Amino acid sequence: MDRNYEIASPLQNTGRVRNDSFVLELFKESNALLEGHFLLSSGLHSNRYLQSALVLQDARNAEKLGKALAAKFPGGVDVVLSPALGGLIIGHEVARAKKARAIFAEKDAAGIPVLRRGFSIGQGEKVLVIEDVITTGLSTGEVVKLAREAKAEIAGIGAIVNRSGKKLGEIFPEIKALFSLLDLDVKSWKAEDCELCKKGIPAVKPGSRNK
Repeated sequence: MDRNYEIASPLQNTGRVRNDSFVLELFKESNALLEGHFLLSSGLHSNRYLQSALVLQDARNAEKLGKALAAKFPGGVDVVLSPALGGLIIGHEVARAKKARAIFAEKDAAGIPVLRRGFSIGQGEKVLVIEDVITTGLSTGEVVKLAREAKAEIAGIGAIVNRSGKKLGEIFPEIKALFSLLDLDVKSWKAEDCELCKKGIPAVKPGSRNK
């Protein structure tokens, strides 16, 4: 790999293209950009799946991506909040770069994100919500709601990859600070409209919940 694509430091301003290229190459090198027919946790079907855990298993990658994402949100934050399990590692690395607490939300029996393990968010604390991959924005929005119910201030939302096909501002119009290191155009369909199902290609369920 051409290391000219190294993630820029917080003091450099080299533009989105260079960072996008580096992140995409990381996913390809880690065999984390899968092609096929996938059933996503959102219920949508897709021709591509991003397994960010394969990228983040290399702590050096996690550190670089965390620093790059943290640099996009100037100013201090008190807490970095991520949904488990996908956002846990990158959330921790962003928190380390921001010198903030790193906590994560887990779903209860009803599928609603909650704080466990003694985690808490104080009233008025500045919370940065960090994801690995944003597909529909549903899980991210649920985590934002959790922080708001604690009467915290939402400092922003960040992700390694936005694969929603929309700008983040369209998904979260009420949030001012939004950033993804890579915007990737990935096709997805509702089950009844899936082109791959119509071709008779079986769908598989990737991810930590199934392997």
